[in-house]
Amino acid sequence: MKLKKLPWLSAGLFAALLSGNVAAQTDSAAATAEVGKNSLPLDELQAFAEVFGQINSQYVDPADDLSLLRDALHGMLAGLDPHSVFLDAEAFEEMRVSTEGQFGGLGIEVTTSDGLLVIVAPLDDTPAQRAGLQPGDMIVRLDGVAVQGDNLRAVTNRLRGPPGSKIVLTISRRGQRETFDVTLVRAIIKVSNVKSEMLEDGFAYIRITSFHSQSGANLRAALAQLQPSDGELNGLVLDLRNNPGGTLHSAVEVSDVFINDGVIVSTRGRNPATNQTFSASARAWSAEVPLVVLVNGGSASSAEIVAGALQDQQRAILLGTQTFGKGSVQTVIPLQNGGALKLTTARYYTPSGRSIQARGITPDIIAEQVNAQTQTQLSRNQVGKPTREDDLFGHLENDQTTTQPEPAKDAHNSRFAVGHAETETKPIAALQRRDYQVGAALNLLKGMSLVKRRRENSQADSANPAAAGG
Repeated sequence: MKLKKLPWLSAGLFAALLSGNVAAQTDSAAATAEVGKNSLPLDELQAFAEVFGQINSQYVDPADDLSLLRDALHGMLAGLDPHSVFLDAEAFEEMRVSTEGQFGGLGIEVTTSDGLLVIVAPLDDTPAQRAGLQPGDMIVRLDGVAVQGDNLRAVTNRLRGPPGSKIVLTISRRGQRETFDVTLVRAIIKVSNVKSEMLEDGFAYIRITSFHSQSGANLRAALAQLQPSDGELNGLVLDLRNNPGGTLHSAVEVSDVFINDGVIVSTRGRNPATNQTFSASARAWSAEVPLVVLVNGGSASSAEIVAGALQDQQRAILLGTQTFGKGSVQTVIPLQNGGALKLTTARYYTPSGRSIQARGITPDIIAEQVNAQTQTQLSRNQVGKPTREDDLFGHLENDQTTTQPEPAKDAHNSRFAVGHAETETKPIAALQRRDYQVGAALNLLKGMSLVKRRRENSQADSANPAAAGG
């Protein structure tokens, strides 16, 4: 049997890969040395061309050449790690729009693990969140059709659709023996990613649901509205739970709101161009207001950058549960055909030098979510065990094999666990009543504020003995 396309295809693939290697040589001297050490795998290229030809001539139904090549690109990227993907022109545009804070769909961040589609986090005020979907839920069928083994791009296309159209997700949740169906109505997702309210006089709450280009500006605007006219807040709860992340620069901007100086995050990769250090710009809204940051297994990527920076700089106390552990940086590289390559190019590191890849960040205070009304801890069967980065098939390994430097073990960074809710004798606001972790954070801030006032009064008495009766 003659495979007429083989010579053209083999030569074309060879030329394309060779041109890619030549282009890579211009990136850096290190890249040049790397390329020089490796020769092109000609046998494998020939095998690829042969398989392509066999599919084209022997497959039961006619196969579209363009679809086959795109599927090959998807598979090549999927073999690297769960976050490197090929984006066609349509997907590239959708990604660009989503980073600006508005996109269509269901409102869930998903990833793949060993052929399974896993929810990282549902976004607030979206069809997915209102339906009760949780981090760690596995989507096993879409409209009755199994998704196992599908690539992420193909599944994402099936999740999207015209606003108002319905889709049925079959969910498998850890701790529940049977799967169950959830019917969602697609909508235009407009992410109001910063929400704020006053918990009590002097104590504020801000939630960031995701990170995009306007996150830093939206946070500063929210803080300006919460700022008392007669001075500063007594404390602030920053909620990063179930925040799937976003852009690196937005995480730096948010961290910069609370840190006056020092490193926020650094990135290191094989290409020296990816080695960067991002530092605070002395434009902090306040470097003094006590801050408690809430995190959990759905806090990923940019949310972990912020949490790690505030913890290492001893600017905040972290309360909640272990974070997701996505400590890698993806660079979007536009391609000549209008698409793009979203490629993992570096790992990021907290100010103390910790890599959280596949490990996550450990809160200063471990506080499982409990039912604040009944004061009973929710069981694993009720909330499920969240999927983390190190559960994902093919995840990037943490490059730190030795013990990582930990934040300073002082009064500000002590580790202890909270396993129950204390009895509340006074009426509390609705949010604290609904959400035990918010209530725990508020009580912690009250204690910090009380200690601060007593210290200030003691210093004032020492400076004025007459007023103190001396």
